[in-house]
Amino acid sequence: MARYATVAHRTAALLGGGEEAADIVQEAFVKAFRGLPGFRPGAPFRPWLLRIVANETHNAQRSARRRAGAYLRLASSPAESDPSPELAAVAAERRAGLLAAVRELPERDRLVITCRYFLELDEAETAAVLGWPRGSVKSRLSRALQRLRLRLDQQLGTEVRDA
Repeated sequence: MARYATVAHRTAALLGGGEEAADIVQEAFVKAFRGLPGFRPGAPFRPWLLRIVANETHNAQRSARRRAGAYLRLASSPAESDPSPELAAVAAERRAGLLAAVRELPERDRLVITCRYFLELDEAETAAVLGWPRGSVKSRLSRALQRLRLRLDQQLGTEVRDA
């Protein structure tokens, strides 16, 4: 670790790690240690480690962009356009109904909907997170949305009959 710490830190900083470079390097060393059984004997260690540092830097930047996007979305909603208490109550009720319907779905459906829409991951990221082929993400997402629509239609039908 002492042998490669400087070059790893410099790599993370140059690739855009900024103030998080030390944390990125630490995480990269942990991942490298865990990945040692998969390291090819005779292969150069330095490029392998620096690839891990580069991947971790990319992951940290992507996370930072997501956080910044969330902050911007929150900040861009002006306070003067806050909905009336009635509209806020209806919106909260709709959100609660949607979350309840998602919770009732089978686990695979919940996972794919959560990754794509609640975590705002694209198809490739969802596939990587869930360990599924990209085509499976597409087909499972389509079926999950159909099931969700059916549950929401049933909820709305029940509410209309009860009203």
